[in-house]
Amino acid sequence: MSQYPSLTRALAEALVDLTRFVESADDDLMDQDDAVKALEGVAAVMDRLSNSQRAEFHQVINAMTEAETDPDRHEFLTAFPDGLGLRK
Repeated sequence: MSQYPSLTRALAEALVDLTRFVESADDDLMDQDDAVKALEGVAAVMDRLSNSQRAEFHQVINAMTEAETDPDRHEFLTAFPDGLGLRK
């Protein structure tokens, strides 16, 4: 049995973790041009979501933020929607 209530939640968790890693990676771990391209790709996908998909994803991120106990991850989750342009 999955620990996630939905596929959307599981994918959101993975996307948040991957985005957080890419944003925090230093030059020794990842070429910064590649990091920017990866983050731009994620933002482009978010930009192509329908209004209802955007709202659903935002709700999932809000639920993740409310449940998060790690202060650093909570802070990242709080800024995540704006960073990807979800609040339009």
